[in-house]
Amino acid sequence: MIADCRKSLRAALAAALLAWTALPSLALPDPGQAGPVVGQMVARLLEQNHYNRRLLDGETSKELIANYLEAFDYNRMFFQKPDIDEFNSRYGDALAQRIKEGDIQPALEIFERFLKRLEEREALVKKLARSTFTFEAEEAFPVDRHEAPWPSGPEEAAELWRLRIKNELLQERLNKTKPEEQVKNVTLRYERLRRMYREYDGSDVLQAYLTALAHTFDPHSEYMAAPQMENFNISMRLSLVGIGAVLRSEDGYAKIVSLVPGGPADQDKRLKPNDRIEAVAQGDSPFMETVGMKLDRVVQLIRGEKGTLVRLRVIPADALDPATRVVIALVRDEIKLTDQEAKAKILELEGPGGKTLKIGAIDLPSFYADMKSMVEPKSTTRDLEKLISYLKKERVDGLILDLRRNGGGSLPESVALTGLFIPEGPVVQVKDARGLIRMLRDTDSEVLYSGPLLVLTNHASASASEILAAALQDYGRAVIVGEKSTFGKGTVQSLIELAQYLPAALKSYKPGAVKLTIQKFYRISGGSTQNRGAVPDIQLPSVMDFMDATESSLKHALPYDEVEPARYQRLELITPERIKALQKASGERVSASPEFAYVREDIELYKRQKDEKAVTLNEKKRLEEKQEEEARSIKRKKERAARRAKPLTATEITLAVTEGLKPPIKSTAPVTVPVEAASEEKEGDYEKAPTTPDIVLEESAHILADLIALQAQPEQAVGLTPETYTR
Repeated sequence: MIADCRKSLRAALAAALLAWTALPSLALPDPGQAGPVVGQMVARLLEQNHYNRRLLDGETSKELIANYLEAFDYNRMFFQKPDIDEFNSRYGDALAQRIKEGDIQPALEIFERFLKRLEEREALVKKLARSTFTFEAEEAFPVDRHEAPWPSGPEEAAELWRLRIKNELLQERLNKTKPEEQVKNVTLRYERLRRMYREYDGSDVLQAYLTALAHTFDPHSEYMAAPQMENFNISMRLSLVGIGAVLRSEDGYAKIVSLVPGGPADQDKRLKPNDRIEAVAQGDSPFMETVGMKLDRVVQLIRGEKGTLVRLRVIPADALDPATRVVIALVRDEIKLTDQEAKAKILELEGPGGKTLKIGAIDLPSFYADMKSMVEPKSTTRDLEKLISYLKKERVDGLILDLRRNGGGSLPESVALTGLFIPEGPVVQVKDARGLIRMLRDTDSEVLYSGPLLVLTNHASASASEILAAALQDYGRAVIVGEKSTFGKGTVQSLIELAQYLPAALKSYKPGAVKLTIQKFYRISGGSTQNRGAVPDIQLPSVMDFMDATESSLKHALPYDEVEPARYQRLELITPERIKALQKASGERVSASPEFAYVREDIELYKRQKDEKAVTLNEKKRLEEKQEEEARSIKRKKERAARRAKPLTATEITLAVTEGLKPPIKSTAPVTVPVEAASEEKEGDYEKAPTTPDIVLEESAHILADLIALQAQPEQAVGLTPETYTR
């Protein structure tokens, strides 16, 4: 379909370039000289090839200008209402049509206005920062102004900025910054912000503008200018030297999408998906503010030579106090494939009736395939075959597939992996923009593992991992346990390099690429994984359920819909009666668990803070809040120590173990997960964050123990007595 429009695109673009070169200069510096032509290409490809098949019209224009303004002023602190009224009056609902005609001048005009407002705010910040603030008044700063009205004029804007700078100075005081450094830090932040935006060239402005256009179609479509293509992805590559984090630009911040398994950030355990990077420092050098900085420049700051130190000042996604900042120091390293591979552990626990059970738990970070730098091509399915075969020899009683940090990857691997647990049959349906549906099937009738199976998910489980979980749920093959739902990304993107559409005379231009959503996933039961994700059979409480951390929270996300179910045979290993029994037993354990009580407490704290949408500027109250949080943390540590809960015995199994290259490592230390580090920066303190029990994995193991007992009984015997083995 894409190839069909190439000829007409070339002719139209050649004419557009000739028309554009006859106009006065648009002041768009190289490499953006082909900006009007690139705009036409992106507009045509969106209309003709995006899954939505949507036309660029007046409604698109309104959404475009809203998206573009958000790219520079998400919290509505720089532009004023007269600016917005002027933009709407001048451009109206014709912006999208102007791009189709090769006119991108509005992008430059709006950006120039932003620069003007930024310089005005910088001057105001310098004046405000040198004011004498007291922190005793009952004032509050609205940290989330995304949906608030634009400031009506200079006076209202000045008052908002007074509160903002007061909050930043208070944060410096709470961080115990030296008094002489507090004003300097705040003013320098905005000097750097202004310098950074002044460095924007035509390709940067064009990328922001055309991505704003692509986002009117869906949040995963975007435009990448040629300079940004080289550094856009911090992906799972063997040659990568850095911290091992995948980033994307959102609301002016570099946001953590996922962590590369085995990389420095993943091993350190403090940085988490949805955390936002506010500043970066090299070793012990001063921090450089990165809010509003181009993503490729943030990437360059974070990357560096192997063995060197980089410090990140981070806004944690799960912080109860929105003013919390965490400083994380990481030593850059080469990301090794062996650390990214699937791995397993054998957990030993007491099941119903006092019997000791052996539970195999496979940690599957992604669906990888054909890693070119390896002597032998890598495959998730082949690696899991080795791990499962080893676990079977160790006579495990049941198996957990842990997909909690699995953001997806190779679709064929997801299909093949599903086939390890089911006889042959359909796994997922894929629908394109023309409405044509293709069925992806497991064609191998052999079942590698037929025993009790549990799939563990959370909001970070996305794309291919959702397909695996949904298929095993639809077949009645596994019980799904996790947070409220998986992420809900049920779409497929294709990266289209624009150079192929240029006529021969224009081949010297580097127009970049556009990433388009072209297909949508559907479960074999007919429902899409898009927007809804896979809903677990048993939901465990989590703070993440109350955060905007799924596909449904993204603007212009494609909707959920359904197609005809595929023909398939349920295995009926997981029946409604068994699910009810498992839910009842798990609910009793969770209700009695002190650790899950902490989770419920954190949920209530987060909900209260989220509803407030503002932070107090009263120093005494802020200190009290900080002290309460510290006291809560200390209290929990003491209570854990007093309980002296017996940890699960865990034996670590890697692929090297399955091949006889290394012995398994047995440990009686608690199975743990990371928790956030202290919010206060301590000079020279680069230790890892404290840990807390992985209660979700432990509870999943007990749920699987229940399932093992149920599957050993007649269907009518579904009663459980969880109190006999609750920790």
